Amino acid sequence: MLMTRVELEAIENKSLAPYGFKSSNSKGRQYEEKTTIYRTEYQRDRDRIIHTTAFRRLEYKTQVFENNEGDYYRTRLTHSLEVAQVGRTIARALGANEDLVEAICLAHDLGHPPFGHTGERVLNSLLASHGGFDHNKQSIRILTDIECRYPQFRGLNLTWEVREGIVKHETEYDIADANDYNPDLRGHLEAQIANAADELAYNAHDLDDGLRSGILTPSTMEQLELWKIAKHSINWDGIQLTELTRHRMIRRMIGLEIHDLIETTNNNLQKTNPTDPLHIQQLEYNVVQWSQQYTPFNREIKTFLRNNLFSHPRVRNMEDKATKILGGLYCYFVNHPTYLPSNIQQTIEYLGLERAVCDYIAGMTDRFATAEHLKLDHSPNQIS
Repeated sequence: MLMTRVELEAIENKSLAPYGFKSSNSKGRQYEEKTTIYRTEYQRDRDRIIHTTAFRRLEYKTQVFENNEGDYYRTRLTHSLEVAQVGRTIARALGANEDLVEAICLAHDLGHPPFGHTGERVLNSLLASHGGFDHNKQSIRILTDIECRYPQFRGLNLTWEVREGIVKHETEYDIADANDYNPDLRGHLEAQIANAADELAYNAHDLDDGLRSGILTPSTMEQLELWKIAKHSINWDGIQLTELTRHRMIRRMIGLEIHDLIETTNNNLQKTNPTDPLHIQQLEYNVVQWSQQYTPFNREIKTFLRNNLFSHPRVRNMEDKATKILGGLYCYFVNHPTYLPSNIQQTIEYLGLERAVCDYIAGMTDRFATAEHLKLDHSPNQIS
């Protein structure tokens, strides 16, 4: 049987819950395009995101540990893939649109600059008098303006629902600014799932990377309630943390979190009984939630990571490096704009010099920014 878009949309209409977004009911794209034969609109959006330059660059952008620390640690790319996997699992169980969730998850970190959240703080400080810098806003700018792959329009011309989901991406580290996307409405169910998947993934995998690095130890982890529950559930005595046991523990913690989130969200959905996607967006609260038992667990993990991993000298060392490199590059290019690539120079007229320079730096990978700083530091007009 040949599975065309029409057949795929029919499957969606039959299998998704009433509150899940059907691609055939999409509000559409900013610029009208012909539909494809073998992909739904959200599948098409996902594919466009994967093929962007910004997505490929995530491979060499920091999550917690710099890429040169070792091949094992997460990067922005592997984090995004893990978020998408978690998001699809949750969406499938709740009757939401997996493809829409996946597209949002894959795109949610495209706007991150080099050197993780440290790099974002540096750029935000440098651009303080020019609108600041926020990776969430940068993500949507990449998708609607910066990436140019089509002769008819700038950006990727994604569907409204994908763009809205990215704009309304919210976690502890991400605050939504949805002025142009119905700010009176909360994120749709698929956006809420992507938000929770992001939080779940970075909590678990930051713990995993911290243990792998040796900064975190089994003894320090004992203060976490979820760690103790997972340890008991796999019948581990807690004495020797082998690599296999670490994998089992992190996998079990993720499994416990996903199960609780699905069960709690399903109960919320049964109580509210939404009849369409808009119903969920009009509620006074997010339906995608953890239980009263697990919500404090997540808060505990975030506090633990902040106190025991992110504040460690090995991680904080990146702050000084990011400040020096990104600050040096910014000042150099603002003072010597002719050294910018020609395509960036062409944007100065309508973006302004400072924003054009920021876009160029934000798109860099960690290693390119480091190499560029070193190269310019040895140029006739040295970085001061």
